[in-house]
Amino acid sequence: MPLNRRKFLKKSAATGAGVAVAGAAAAPAAQAAEAAPAKPGKPAKRYAFTVMGTTDLHGNVFNWDYFTDKEFDDKAHNDVGLAKISTLVNQIRKEKGRRNTLLIDAGDTIQGTQLSYYYAKVDPITAKGGPVHPMAQAMNAIGYDAAALGNHEFNYGIPVLRKFEEQCRFPLLGANALDAKTLRPAFAPFSMHRLCTPFGRDVKVAVLGLTNPGIAIWDKANVQGKMTFPGLEEQAAKWVPKLRSMGADVVIVSAHSGSSGTSSYGDQLPYIENAAGLVAEQVPGIDAILVGHAHTEIPEYFVANKVTGKQVVLSEPLKWGQRLTLFDFELVWEKGRWAVEKVGAKVLNSNVVEEDSKITKLLGDEHEKVVAYVNQVIGTNSAEMTSVEAPYKDVPIIDLINHIQADTVRQALAGGEYGALPVLSQAAAFSRSAVIPAGQVTIRDVAGLYVFENTLEARLLTGAQMKAYLEFSANYFVQTAPDAVVEPERLTNANGTPDYNYDVVSGLTYEIDIAKPAGSRVTNVRFEGAPLADDKQFVFAVNNYRANGGGNFPHVAAAKLVWSNSDEIRNTMIAWVKAKGSIDPAQFAAVDWKLTRNGTPVF
Repeated sequence: MPLNRRKFLKKSAATGAGVAVAGAAAAPAAQAAEAAPAKPGKPAKRYAFTVMGTTDLHGNVFNWDYFTDKEFDDKAHNDVGLAKISTLVNQIRKEKGRRNTLLIDAGDTIQGTQLSYYYAKVDPITAKGGPVHPMAQAMNAIGYDAAALGNHEFNYGIPVLRKFEEQCRFPLLGANALDAKTLRPAFAPFSMHRLCTPFGRDVKVAVLGLTNPGIAIWDKANVQGKMTFPGLEEQAAKWVPKLRSMGADVVIVSAHSGSSGTSSYGDQLPYIENAAGLVAEQVPGIDAILVGHAHTEIPEYFVANKVTGKQVVLSEPLKWGQRLTLFDFELVWEKGRWAVEKVGAKVLNSNVVEEDSKITKLLGDEHEKVVAYVNQVIGTNSAEMTSVEAPYKDVPIIDLINHIQADTVRQALAGGEYGALPVLSQAAAFSRSAVIPAGQVTIRDVAGLYVFENTLEARLLTGAQMKAYLEFSANYFVQTAPDAVVEPERLTNANGTPDYNYDVVSGLTYEIDIAKPAGSRVTNVRFEGAPLADDKQFVFAVNNYRANGGGNFPHVAAAKLVWSNSDEIRNTMIAWVKAKGSIDPAQFAAVDWKLTRNGTPVF
């Protein structure tokens, strides 16, 4: 969708109310951080306000798990959803005063649950006379002031995102989401907000939105040639001085980017994926950063700016509406302007409050529609399968994913140039709690096994490249001595590697020796019983996230693409089960890989 400049300028003007009549240019950031002492006998004018923040909501409105069809719960008894967040927000507004608060988000809003999927694909918001997205309805009702774009906002394509943007009564911000042709912002870069004080002069708070450069890799099919995503540090350095010159007393960055300074896509992009900490360190003039994307909880974290020495506070609330960040600002009037005297952050847990009935009533009908949809029976299963042991054992439920993917690719290539090549497939345990029960199988059973909106591709790889791929994947395991006691919960996620970045490959047999150091673990790799030849050619069935560089696995991103499909793998699986009518693990389950220590199986 081409950039609508008139619409953008109109929205920027609306969200930046008061910018054109901003006061004198702000003092340098270092000066803004230091309050001058009050004159003797005359108390300084002070004002306090709070900025609340969420991130990675991923389509969660209700405290409900559509994959288990019951109230959400985990080991820590967290709760999820905007209905819970709404209650916390109401409490803070009552305590602080509505006019002394702002509410912002750091992205990944419209993907993640069957609720969000339903209104993107089953009853799409883009249809003529279509519905209003539940996330737009909820966030409008709660009263969000601004939200940054997340990478998952692009999963359903730009038209869905634009329709969601149109339905929101707050701006979607992305200073580094640029139109590919004009290199101008494709979304509002910032929003400017006025907070009234008892002393006459308003406080001007600028919110700068930054999204993730990885969109160019992860959603290449949706954005290539349409949008480009430069680095966060570069764009923050461009925009923060502009915001200060517009009279911003306070500058907050809402960044869909973690704080670690790392990237999952290696050197495929010249930009850092998790750059929020680098933005704080390198760009003067920022007071606080709401962090997103990493799905970690950071109540309060200070980073010293290298230019000014000023401490910038960062906070990341836990995903799905499990936490609400509070940035508490204390300002002082000095030299004819407001200056930040102190700022701190903390998070509130949403499991200590009830859902806001205003939100649950507002979206009750949508919720019931989705519950009915996911409980449709699509087939039967002869034996229960679970993913509980999937991270460290070859289990049938992951074999099912690979079996369907390989079957789909074989059928697609049959009779063509690559139809005679053997097909391998990769899959990961996205959830450790997925279950496909014996007996009737519903949409939610299958959808719960594949929780991301990935699509399927087929790439050409050699035996040598597959060995390197398996070796890289084996970095997921913690090195464990041959005589050490085996504790399954301690074997995995080495160096913070998430479950979704551990791939198992079907079509080969192999062993992973976890007693050996990373880089030299994969042994006895065989194809059809014989040692795998380095020059053997394969078609590799792989999800688009991995194929486009997600996880930085070797070779696959550069490999020749021979087929791709625009439909989600989850839908491919649902259609496969519907077509077959039944699942029989005996037809596809096999122990193709195992963990060993010096050749001895761990399990």
